[in-house]
Amino acid sequence: MTKEELKNKISDIIPAATFDEAGEWLNVSIDAIDWFPLAWQLRANAELDFEFLFNITAVDWKTHITMVYHLRSVKYGHIIVVKAKCDRTKTEIESVSKIWKTADLNEREAYDLMGVKFLNHPDLRRLFLTDDWEGYPLRKDYVDEVNIVKL
Repeated sequence: MTKEELKNKISDIIPAATFDEAGEWLNVSIDAIDWFPLAWQLRANAELDFEFLFNITAVDWKTHITMVYHLRSVKYGHIIVVKAKCDRTKTEIESVSKIWKTADLNEREAYDLMGVKFLNHPDLRRLFLTDDWEGYPLRKDYVDEVNIVKL
């Protein structure tokens, strides 16, 4: 499927989606509220069949947090990057762990280090840090008093 065909299919699902074709893969930008409906269709739609979620990360832009999802259709050989914009003060997005099991630990990592709350995640708890850890070390406003790291 070409990038143009992918754009048309995704636009049919989420008309507000915007696209960037500058890189190797098609980048799709959406609001966090649109993520789960899009994710469901990307996996369930036989013409798209994105059966492999191979990376999740979060980016702190100081004004908002962007969740970044890399998806691949092994069957069709296409890859897309979905970027979901989240409110920084109430950073929430729907979990996709029931769509792709690989999301489970990746979402826990983003929760632990960036403070992203994944709604309806089956086991959302810290992955690396202790339960009494304060703050989120990968956020740009995090201050480490011991190591004096400022971003």
